Amino acid sequence: MRLCFEALQQVRSVIERAPKSPASFLINSVTAEQQQSFLSAWKDRLQALKNVPPVLRIVWDSGPSVVVLGLVFRAAVSLIPVSTGWVTKLIIDQITGIVYHKATLSPKLWWLAAAEFSLAVLGGILGRVVDYYDSVLADRYTRHVSIEVMQHASHLDLQSYEDPIFYDRLERARVQATDRLGMIQSVGRLFQQVITTATLSLAILYFSPWLLLILIGCLLPAFLGESHFAFLSYAKNFRQTPARRQLDYLRQLGGSKEAAKELKLFNLSEFFTRRFTTIWNGILDENLALNRKRLIAASLFSILSTGGYYGAYIWVIFKTVSGVFSIGTLTFLTQAIMSASSNISQIFSTLSSIADQALFLTDLLAFFEMKPSVASKPNALPAPRPIKQGFEFQNVCFTYPGTDRQVLKQLNLRVEPGERIALIGQNGQGKTTIVKLITRLYDPTGGRILLDGVDLREYQIDDLCSQTGVIFQDFMRYEMTARENIAVGRIDYLNDDQRIQAAAEKSLADGVIERLAGRYEQMLGRRFDGGVDLSGGEWQKLALARAYLRDAQVLILDEPTAALDARAEFEVFQRFNELTTGKLALFISHRFSTVRMAERIIVLEDGRISEQGSHSQLMARGGTYAGMFELQAASYR
Repeated sequence: MRLCFEALQQVRSVIERAPKSPASFLINSVTAEQQQSFLSAWKDRLQALKNVPPVLRIVWDSGPSVVVLGLVFRAAVSLIPVSTGWVTKLIIDQITGIVYHKATLSPKLWWLAAAEFSLAVLGGILGRVVDYYDSVLADRYTRHVSIEVMQHASHLDLQSYEDPIFYDRLERARVQATDRLGMIQSVGRLFQQVITTATLSLAILYFSPWLLLILIGCLLPAFLGESHFAFLSYAKNFRQTPARRQLDYLRQLGGSKEAAKELKLFNLSEFFTRRFTTIWNGILDENLALNRKRLIAASLFSILSTGGYYGAYIWVIFKTVSGVFSIGTLTFLTQAIMSASSNISQIFSTLSSIADQALFLTDLLAFFEMKPSVASKPNALPAPRPIKQGFEFQNVCFTYPGTDRQVLKQLNLRVEPGERIALIGQNGQGKTTIVKLITRLYDPTGGRILLDGVDLREYQIDDLCSQTGVIFQDFMRYEMTARENIAVGRIDYLNDDQRIQAAAEKSLADGVIERLAGRYEQMLGRRFDGGVDLSGGEWQKLALARAYLRDAQVLILDEPTAALDARAEFEVFQRFNELTTGKLALFISHRFSTVRMAERIIVLEDGRISEQGSHSQLMARGGTYAGMFELQAASYR
């Protein structure tokens, strides 16, 4: 570290005497008040190296045999340079003896030439074998870590996906999962470079320890400087993550089918393009400034490292002219010094690259360390079969993470098996929140929810989900076949034609599928070739089929028919009433013609139940429900 600062101070003194130029950044790099910051940055980089072993463990898990074979062949390749150099030395010494000392031509010379040829052939073959195993390992690693990220993300809480900070981390983790191939390959190269450098260094050390020290001393500052800029690059990329997410969003807005209508009607293209350009220009300016500084520093350090090599080279020439070294030794040492210098520089560069990549891996490993707060307890109970008492909310309160507003306030509610209940209320009154709590997408922040008299948190989550069928208003439109769009409700039934078709019939989606050219095998959406898009109402019928395919004890519809016209929605909910006999059914709708079908209607206001009863009971009471019903009915008169 001291050598690095001394080198930087020397550079600083040179620049201070020179005309003012972009290189003046180096003056600030070594001021007394910023040396502590520099050391702190180095500390962060060294700490980031602890990320390497966990990632190497992931690499090992992706293909142990490939890793072992790759290292074996790299070790073999790393011995080729010193072996070739030594054989070349022996050949030159043989030739020198014949030419200048009239020695007899020996068959040994031809054996040495054959050996050098064999080493060259072997080196070429081994290099290609190493490339082959690198390619295989890259594919296996990409597959393995991508699956790990997908699986881990699926186990995290819903609240994580509603946190912008989580999205930044998830985005970096996704990128790091596949973009860190460079670090893996760097580790392999480092292994090879260390063995090659060790053998060359031993050969140089045999002739003179000072040669090796000169080379290392001149290359070390360049390594430290490169590492410093690698840290600055990581910090820059970290800062730019939110901006890059905005760019991705704007890029999507500028080319998506969903946004196309409003882009044209509201003439938004120029506005979004300007914003995109402004953000990109800021990123480009920041990148250019750092790259300019890095270029100047790298050039100055290159002069220092090149001077070290030629200083050693001149010393070897002097020893040869003085008669201490033979011509063969001169050739060998020249090649060894050049190769060792190059390899030492590459080792420093590779270490810097690994440290750089390790910094970027912080978010990937932090992502893998994230644990869901909503999770099954050890020895959790299976969901009751059948449900006998139903759900009971006891003084339930709930506040979404990152807010202070209580969505539910001391809510008390009982939902029994066989009941069909409708939840109504203005937006933000807690209707969907109740659904999320029943399905344990969240846990209450106060109070508790019982299922058959047992706290919901005592049940095994996956088993609980298997007994619940839910369709939300913002259901997914899978760019897959019609069959797969239904089968995601219970993927085990993907190839069960009878169940798939029965679910489609129950949701009235069978009429939609009959009109498709490929029927159940028709690709839906426009993302892939041959895909056919559907109307909003047709997509909703397919989504409803998922809930029916699930054949669960609890069926919940959270405004899933918003895109249907009033008549179509009425037909859907008539079918819903018929098919939920004996089940615990809960639905949310803003259309009171549908709501009146429920046996019990619950009106939510300010996070509490303000009214409940049948349609006739609530109308007779003349309260909030009656007012809302009359207001909506008036619009149809």
